Amino acid sequence: MSVDEEKELPAGWAWATLADLVASDGAFTDGDWVESKDQDSDGVVRLVQLADVGEGIFRDRSNRSLTGATADRLRCTYLQPDDLLIARMPEPLGRACLFPGSDRPAVTVVDVRILRPGKSGVFNRWLMWAINSPQARQQIREYQTGTTRKRISGRNLAKVRIAVPPLAEQHRIVEALEEQLSRLDAGVATLRLTRKRLDGLRKRILITLVPEELPASWRMATVEQAGTLELGRARHPDWHHGPEMRPYLRVANVFEDRIDTTDVMEMDFSGVWEKYRLHTGDVLLNEGQSPHLVGRPALYRGFPKNVAFTNSLLRFKAGDGVLPEWALLVFRRHLHAKRFMQEVRITTNIAHLSAKRLKAVEFPIPPLDVQEKLIQRCDELLGGVTAMEQEINNGLKRADGLRATLLKCAFSGNLVEQLPGDEPASTVLARISAERAAVAIAPRPRKASAKKSAVLRAASPAPAPTPAPALAVQQEFDL
Repeated sequence: MSVDEEKELPAGWAWATLADLVASDGAFTDGDWVESKDQDSDGVVRLVQLADVGEGIFRDRSNRSLTGATADRLRCTYLQPDDLLIARMPEPLGRACLFPGSDRPAVTVVDVRILRPGKSGVFNRWLMWAINSPQARQQIREYQTGTTRKRISGRNLAKVRIAVPPLAEQHRIVEALEEQLSRLDAGVATLRLTRKRLDGLRKRILITLVPEELPASWRMATVEQAGTLELGRARHPDWHHGPEMRPYLRVANVFEDRIDTTDVMEMDFSGVWEKYRLHTGDVLLNEGQSPHLVGRPALYRGFPKNVAFTNSLLRFKAGDGVLPEWALLVFRRHLHAKRFMQEVRITTNIAHLSAKRLKAVEFPIPPLDVQEKLIQRCDELLGGVTAMEQEINNGLKRADGLRATLLKCAFSGNLVEQLPGDEPASTVLARISAERAAVAIAPRPRKASAKKSAVLRAASPAPAPTPAPALAVQQEFDL
């Protein structure tokens, strides 16, 4: 029993597992084994997927379906309005929402658990938020299995313990909780909208500082005329080991105006080290990326030390009359103005910006004193944007913490008052247990995948026809 479970429950509350809250075994089951070949874009049965299951909200993102015949062949469980859907995998594991219903029949996939609580004393919306609470999430993390892809089995999910309040208090909790969460969600939406606007402001600053129509003192050149451009060294299995192992940067390390050193790899640079070694002031650009990120630039400022670069990157060395910081500003401007996208060529789903095509791209060059002023002005403006963005991110983190605190308070009896006239949860749970005992439970066969079902059908010979009896006597019985 966890630390939270050892604490004394509020008056009228009682502990129960998720399995205790359903009136029959069939009311707590996984979705169906549906493979891609079973899906049909013109099907009449909607297929709810993991992407649709959010934390307290049905996202309605997928557009998959089955034919009625396929759903019947797979013996699918049809969803009902207000069914609780619980995600058994990816993060956040165990997130839950209510199915709002659909204008057509609907089923779900095997990695979604369907829960239909007993109607004698469990409010569906309260149980949904209880499963999304920190108390339940902690247990789900303890029960999860897997290394690369975490998941929780239906059997372990059934063991998750919930502190159950009286039914009347469940309704009060949901009313108070959703009122607070709606205010919090409105604040979060405002912060995210503001962050999105800051992205637009950052782009506008870069595009404005490097105008298309040049002042009289500026001159228009090309990238080739403004400096030198080189492609990094190709990677090869023969160079994974050797006498002169050196670290190198690749696309995964180069972000806009930032070099990430958390995952720097090494290879042998025997005889070619000086050719590919980076020097302070070199500008690195992504040669291969997704189309909107190709050409993403960063300035090498001497860290990490003694590092080279591969052919997934291009190196620009500023020539006479061009400051490296100005070159970075020009390239960032081209990135956000989508100038680089006009020069890309796509091979095997990766966009490439060749050195040949980049050399011909325009490169405006103002006088050196103007470059210095514009670089300083850019740093000031973007520094302000970054500071505002950091405050927004801090606000979003605080909102996450406040949300978790609200949920924890709600499901530990600290959000609304307990009223002595409420029917105790123990009575409610006893009634659900009686309902479950009264239901005639037939063994429910495990659902097999469509592939496994086909194999079983092929392996099992058809039964021989039963011969008709030689003499048949018709009998009548009193009803």
